[in-house]
Amino acid sequence: MKVIICGAGRVGYGIAERLAAEDNDVSVIDTSATLVQAIRDTLDVRSYVGHGAHPDVLAQAGADQADMIIAVTLYDEINMVACQVAHSLFNVPTKIARIRAQSYLKSHWSDLFSRDHMPIDVIISPEVEVGQMVLRRIALPGATDAVRFADDKVAMVAIECLEDCPVVNTPLLQLSELFPDLIATVVGVWRHDKLFVPHSTDQLETGDLAYVVCDREHVRRTLGLFGHEEQEAGRIVISGGGNIGYYVAAAIEERQPKTKVKIIEADRARAVSIADSLSRTVVLNGSSLDQNILVEADIQNADLMVALTNDDQVNILSSVMAKRLGCKANLALINNPSFQGFTKTLGIDAHINPRAVTISKILQHVRRGRIRAVYSVQKGSAEVIEAEALETSPLVGKPLRNLDLPDGVRIGAIYRDKQVIRPDGSQKIKAKDRVVMFAALDSVRHVEQMFRVSLEFF
Repeated sequence: MKVIICGAGRVGYGIAERLAAEDNDVSVIDTSATLVQAIRDTLDVRSYVGHGAHPDVLAQAGADQADMIIAVTLYDEINMVACQVAHSLFNVPTKIARIRAQSYLKSHWSDLFSRDHMPIDVIISPEVEVGQMVLRRIALPGATDAVRFADDKVAMVAIECLEDCPVVNTPLLQLSELFPDLIATVVGVWRHDKLFVPHSTDQLETGDLAYVVCDREHVRRTLGLFGHEEQEAGRIVISGGGNIGYYVAAAIEERQPKTKVKIIEADRARAVSIADSLSRTVVLNGSSLDQNILVEADIQNADLMVALTNDDQVNILSSVMAKRLGCKANLALINNPSFQGFTKTLGIDAHINPRAVTISKILQHVRRGRIRAVYSVQKGSAEVIEAEALETSPLVGKPLRNLDLPDGVRIGAIYRDKQVIRPDGSQKIKAKDRVVMFAALDSVRHVEQMFRVSLEFF
C-alpha cells in the first residue's frame, strides 16, 4: 500500500514507523526540516520538506499513485485542505484527517465532510478518543487498560496480577473449567518486558499483565477473579480543564450524577469559561503543582486524581503529589514514550498514551480485509483486532481446534446475533461472525489475509 502522511510529529512519526515496518510504501511531508531529517535518519520512508496541502508537494510525494493520505499536522485546516487537494487533483481513494476543533464536529455540520463538499473518509478527533478512553478507565478501576469492540458488547481489559491474585499458577484451561459460565479468555501476557500469546496449558505469574477479552457484562466479575475489587471513584479531581478535561467532566455530569468532580485549571479565562458551561463541577483556578490548590480541591479525600494537562511533567508530578497528600489512586496522560517506562516506580497507578490511542484508530482503516476495529498494545508489540468473517474465510465452518492459526494469534470472543460467545475447541465460526482476537505484530498480516475477500468469491 502506498501511503502519504502529512505531519511528522509524534503521531505522524508513529504511524510512519508502524506502516514502514510492515513494508508499506510510505512518504512523509512536513514543513519542519528538523522533523523530516529525524525521520530520514531513523525510518525507511521517503520524506519531503514542504506544505502538505500544496499540490506540487503532494505530486512530488507520489499522490497520483497513493492509496491513502493521512493528514495529522498540528493544524485542522491544513489537514482538511490536504485531503481536499488529494481528492480533487489526485483522486486518492482514502483520506484520513485529524481534526481537533470541536466546532467542526458538531452534528448539525455533519454534511461538511461529505464527498460533495470536503471529502474526508475518516475523521480522527484525539480529544474525543482520549476522553472516551479516560472515561472507560475511570469506570473500570483495577484495569490498567480497557477498550470495547463489537458494538460495545465485548471488552478487552489489561489486568495486573498482584501478589494476592487468586488465578496465578493455574493453567488457563483449568480456569475455563472452574468458571464455565464466565465469558472471558486470556489472550496475551506481558511478562518481564516481553509480550507473548499464551496456550491453554500456560499459567499466569505474579507481576504479569494479562490481556483478557470478555463479555462486557462479565468485566467486573473478571476483575474480581483476578483479585481486583476496587470501587468506582466517587470523588474525582481533574488536573487540566482543556478539551479533554472538559469532555471528561461533562460526560461524568451526564452519566454519573452522584460523582463529585473538581477541575484545577491554570488559565483564568479558560477556568471561567468551563465553570459557566458545567453545572455541578467545581472549577478552581490555579496550578495543580501548588499544594495549597490541591488541598483546596480536597485531594486528601479524593478517590482519583486524573491529570490531563498538555504538559507531561505537570501530569506526572501532580499525580505523585496527589498520592502523597492522600488521594487513593491516579491516572495520568503521558505523551512522551520515554516517560512511560518508569511510571510505576514513581507511584503512578495508570497512564494513557494519546498517541497510541490515535494510531490505533487510524490502523483500523489501514488494515486490509474486513477489519472493523484495531487497538495497539505495548507500543505496537501486538494488536487486538475485531474482524468480520466472510463465507470464503478459511476460519469458517471448522472447529476451532482444527484451525491452522498462525503462532501469535489467539481468539478471544465471537460476536454473533448480538450474543458474545466464548471460543472453545468445538466452536465453529460462521459467516458474518465478528471475531475479536489478539495478534502479535508478526502475525497481523496473517490475520488480514484470513479476513480478506477471496477471488473465488466473485
